[in-house]
Amino acid sequence: MSALQSAPDGYGSRYMTSLARLLRPLDPSHNLPLYQQLQRALREAIENRVLSPDDALPAERQLAAELSVSRITVRKAIDGLVEEGLLVRRQGAGNFVSARIEKNFSKLTSFSEDMRARGRTPHSVWLKRAEGTVTPEEALTLGLSPGVPVYRFHRIRYADDNPMCLEYATIVASCLSSLEAVDKSLYEALEAAGNRPVRALQRLRALLLNAEQAKLLNAREADAGLLVERVGFLRDGRAVEFCRSYYRGDTYDFVAELSMP
Repeated sequence: MSALQSAPDGYGSRYMTSLARLLRPLDPSHNLPLYQQLQRALREAIENRVLSPDDALPAERQLAAELSVSRITVRKAIDGLVEEGLLVRRQGAGNFVSARIEKNFSKLTSFSEDMRARGRTPHSVWLKRAEGTVTPEEALTLGLSPGVPVYRFHRIRYADDNPMCLEYATIVASCLSSLEAVDKSLYEALEAAGNRPVRALQRLRALLLNAEQAKLLNAREADAGLLVERVGFLRDGRAVEFCRSYYRGDTYDFVAELSMP
């Protein structure tokens, strides 16, 4: 529970203004504009769990008065964090720390990196960690010959204490030093072996969670879900990773930046 969530009933307004005293001080003489300083302070508060998912920020007028800055400065800082997905605006209710996770489809990052960037603590519960040989589907997807050794890593991925997705990854065994090399982050283990993917093809598909998936994700059967299939490639063009991830539809937003060809 965060400091803001622990405010007793009846003291909300007085307590919420204390957020200003919890933030990094703003320095008008600093070469960084005040709104960027405030963005940085709020971002650090989220990363350090001073502010937790679904926490409400004080009203912009209130926060501006507490920080001795203009409402325009506060609004500009919050606008930037809304664009980043760290804050959300709720009509008629105010600004809140986002409880949803935004995954940028244009950046090849790991689950652990995404969670840490959002101020969340990633961890996993292992369902399976095994050695084997490629299935016909895996061989076709990864461009491998029959009988090639692979490692399979199946786990539930968590952000803090909330299950976010089921991940079923198949990795070409020659790209890791051992099955035990993967501890918390698969991509960190691949990077340590000099075989982190530099590009990937991803496919996103909507689905309804089946009974087993729903149970593992603390959801209900037939709840909306998202399936992301990814094939990761090394710089020389070889495929190293085939991953299927099943996400709860109510916790994840996938975004992509588009541009003219």
